[in-house]
Amino acid sequence: MASMRDIKRRKDSIQSTGQITKAMKLVSTVKLQKAKGRAENTKPYFDLMYETVQSILAKSGHINHKYLKESESDKKAVIVVTANRGLAGGYNSNITRMIIDEGFTKENTVVYAVGKKGRELLERKGYEIKADYSEAINDPIYKDAKEICDDVLSAFADGEVGEIYLAYTVFKNTVVHEPQLIRLLPVEADDAAHETDGSEALMTYEPSEEEALDMIIPKYVCSLVYGALIESVASENGARMQAMDSATSNAEEMISTLSLKYNRARQASITQELTEIIAGANAIE
Repeated sequence: MASMRDIKRRKDSIQSTGQITKAMKLVSTVKLQKAKGRAENTKPYFDLMYETVQSILAKSGHINHKYLKESESDKKAVIVVTANRGLAGGYNSNITRMIIDEGFTKENTVVYAVGKKGRELLERKGYEIKADYSEAINDPIYKDAKEICDDVLSAFADGEVGEIYLAYTVFKNTVVHEPQLIRLLPVEADDAAHETDGSEALMTYEPSEEEALDMIIPKYVCSLVYGALIESVASENGARMQAMDSATSNAEEMISTLSLKYNRARQASITQELTEIIAGANAIE
């Protein structure tokens, strides 16, 4: 059995850790309320943006546009949105695991990292980090999303990459956060969601198709990236709140167990001292 000193030292250490995790839980809870409201207020806009552009493309027929056709490059660019800090359960590792499981090999994938944790995890796996926008995830604004999109769209237009994907965590509610991977470019119309019977007229563009899509698709991509940043912040704080809540509960259970062990060790020590006193008294007699 461990000595009383060892038990007390471990108990004090766990109590200190529990105080830290409890404080982190409270901080994450406050941040979550703000991020949750922001995500819920902006989500309808970005969902409608996605549906609208998909509907436009589904009714446009076959258009030969640089953002709609396959590129000759076999390189894939992935915008990876994670956190700058850990202690959030599987929040960061779920994103990187999803990328690996989806078949993005380090030979044909370049990473545009938003968040230090995702960048570090993928860098250790041997993936090429094309750019790092980790500061953007601290307090995302539309300007940050536009900067990311400008760089990625430029690489696509120059033929450096043939496909662009976005990996982030969807915020469902306080306890449910789902990793998601979507393809941004080339844009594909979701025919299953927008089936037509052939009687509908094709979409007409004013000005020309080229000019209209040159304006619409970059804004569409930027909107999706910005929405992903907002949802990821809410998901991160939700995941950290859950992780710290579990850590605090575990600390409390361990403290309770150690308190019981300490009391038993103390009782055993007192019993031993009494036994020694009685034995010494009997020996004197």
